[in-house]
Amino acid sequence: MDLSTIILPEHVFIGVAAPTKWRALQMLSSKAASCFSLDGGAVLRALETREKLGTTGIGNGVAVPHAAIAGMTRPRGLLVRFSHPVDFEAIDDIPTEWAFVLLFGEGGRSEYLNVLAAIARRLRTEGVLAAMKQAKSAAELYSIFQG
Repeated sequence: MDLSTIILPEHVFIGVAAPTKWRALQMLSSKAASCFSLDGGAVLRALETREKLGTTGIGNGVAVPHAAIAGMTRPRGLLVRFSHPVDFEAIDDIPTEWAFVLLFGEGGRSEYLNVLAAIARRLRTEGVLAAMKQAKSAAELYSIFQG
């Protein structure tokens, strides 16, 4: 799967500050709403509803907040590096440094799983997370992630 069609260079952010998971979801919702011309409140409600089902902190400092959003026709995403790790109550208890926000249409749940698998494969590639930590700009971070 070509992640460059889902996470565009202008949808990468570094240095996002959030003291808590719930504040992080607010910030991420706001960014997603702005990037994708969506209602911020609807995005926030969808992400919070999903998070209440169980943490989206998948471990190794990564969270993948995701939700179905009415009216979306294809998956879209953001890549965010927090300025300070956020406790997403991840399965390995490691605070979250990276958030991959994924939004998809009501009928795109299976497509979301393909996107998640592609992100996981990329992050498992040796040296990728370490290189991402060293990125000095959003453009450099994007380049490293896309490989």
